[in-house]
Amino acid sequence: MKRKKRYDKNVYRSLALVTQFGINMLVPICMMTALGVFLDNKLGTSFWTIVLFFLGAVAGGQNIYKMAKRIFEEPSERDRQREQGSRNADHRDIKKEK
Repeated sequence: MKRKKRYDKNVYRSLALVTQFGINMLVPICMMTALGVFLDNKLGTSFWTIVLFFLGAVAGGQNIYKMAKRIFEEPSERDRQREQGSRNADHRDIKKEK
């Protein structure tokens, strides 16, 4: 039963991560495109939408890159538990020697 709960937790965590990636990519694109449409209508031009769309895509890509870098740089929960377990074992060995 405990294994199923851990599995569910990982599934929900992964789903949240995928959702964050999507939001971090779509929000800058949509906002910049809307700004481009507004500027094109206001100024009577026809190129701001395209320019700002690509600028929003670049900004979204940077958001995704930074987020992925931060996720993969921090140690996983299992690695932290292993590290903490090895520290505790070292402390027990030192106490036994005394």
